[in-house]
Amino acid sequence: MVHSAHFENIIRRVAVFKTASDEDVRAIAGLGIERAVEEGGFFFLQGDRADYLYIMLSGRAKLCQIGPDGQQVNLRTLTPSQLFGAIGAVQPGAVYPACAQALEDSIAIAIESAAFGRLLEARPHLSFGMMKLMTGYIQEMQERYRELATERVEQRIAHVLLRLAGQSGKRVEEGVLIELNFSRQELAEMSGTTLYTVSRTLSAWEKQGIIATGRERVVITNPHGLVRLADGM
Repeated sequence: MVHSAHFENIIRRVAVFKTASDEDVRAIAGLGIERAVEEGGFFFLQGDRADYLYIMLSGRAKLCQIGPDGQQVNLRTLTPSQLFGAIGAVQPGAVYPACAQALEDSIAIAIESAAFGRLLEARPHLSFGMMKLMTGYIQEMQERYRELATERVEQRIAHVLLRLAGQSGKRVEEGVLIELNFSRQELAEMSGTTLYTVSRTLSAWEKQGIIATGRERVVITNPHGLVRLADGM
C-alpha cells in the first residue's frame, strides 16, 4: 500500500500522464513493481525484448545506443518521473532500440508492456500522451541529425548542453547546474566530435564566463550567451 501511494505520486508527475484521472493513475500504479539497479547496471540492453516499460523513481540513468563498431552514443539522461522503454507497449514484440544504464544507484517502477498495452486499449485517452512522447523522441532525433549535418561543432556542443539543462538541469545561484555522471568523451560522442575539441571548447567558454566546470558538473552561468552560441551568433 505504501508502494502504491508512492507510485501514484511519481506517476502524477510524468508528463505523459498529466491529463490522467485519479482512477487512471491508480490503475497504472497497480501494474507496477519496484526494480532497483546499481550504478553501472542496466535496466535493459539494446536488442532485448521490450517486455517492460519504466518510470524512474530515484537516481539517474542514461539511454545509449551502441553502433556496429562498438561506439556508444548517449541519447538522453533520465531523471525521476521520466518514462522510458515504452516501445513494447505500443508495438508488441518490439526490441529496445537502446540500452538504459544506471549512472548511480537507481530505482524505477517496472510495468509489463503487454499489461500496459491492454490498459491503453481500455483507456484510449491515455494513448494521446504516449503518441506525444514518441513524436517528441522522433523530433529530437531528427533535430540531432540536422545538427550533425549542418552545424559547426561549437553549435552542436552548445545544443547538447542546452538539452541536458532542459532534461536534468537544476537552478542554482550561479546559473543552471548540470551534473555529469559521464565522461567528456561521452559528451563528445553526443556532439559528434572529439574529446580534444570538447575540452578546448569548454575551456574557451569558461574563460568567456559562459560556463563554469567542475568535477562531473557544468554550470551554465550565462544561459543567454549559450543560446546565442547554439544559434551560431
